[in-house]
Amino acid sequence: MTIDTPRPLVECRALAKHFGEGETRVDALRAVDLELWPGEVVGLLGPSGSGKTTLLNLIGCIVEPSAGTLCLDGETVWEGKWLRPDLRRLRLEKIGFIFQFHNLLPFLDVSENVALVLDMAGVARADTFARAHELLDYLEVGHRKTAKPSSLSGGEAQRVAIARALANRPRIILADEPTAALDGERAGIVMNLLRKVAVEHSATVVVVTHDEKIWNRFDRIFHLRDGRIASIGTL
Repeated sequence: MTIDTPRPLVECRALAKHFGEGETRVDALRAVDLELWPGEVVGLLGPSGSGKTTLLNLIGCIVEPSAGTLCLDGETVWEGKWLRPDLRRLRLEKIGFIFQFHNLLPFLDVSENVALVLDMAGVARADTFARAHELLDYLEVGHRKTAKPSSLSGGEAQRVAIARALANRPRIILADEPTAALDGERAGIVMNLLRKVAVEHSATVVVVTHDEKIWNRFDRIFHLRDGRIASIGTL
């Protein structure tokens, strides 16, 4: 009998990023080693300029690394160069993004905002709306599926944004300050939903945050300072 050995969903080996050259060079991230596992919800903490968002953008294949190795879901995607010719397809397949502001398209209703990601991936239109409605119901906002974003509460809009991020069933969820605009109760709801996704879908959730009220929600906390991981711990 073959036993599958668990493997990280995100592996960074000596991952680095600098901007500029010579006297103007800025080392935003310096030789970061990192492993993130299925079912984990982790936080990236640190002062402004410590490298949190840069690391999130490298994992999300939005910014190209300067050195090191990046593996996502068992696939080496960067090692001296991008090993995937189509990064848009890579992001659609593997990664879901959640931002501080929901960035929903105001001229589309809730269902259309979620279905748009699936349209971009080439999913049949009938299937896109079935999936969108499934997610909206899962996140307890299905009753708002025909509403325009302008009529949603802050918590509802953020849940719709989460549904959009999950539309393609990504194993890696990257969230940049997802609770900064929410009060304590709504922030707790968002974090409960992210935990549910991580556990039920064997996903990794990575949250960049300054929001102290959610620090106790993380399995592990990575403290960054001056482009390096200064410590790893829990609360």
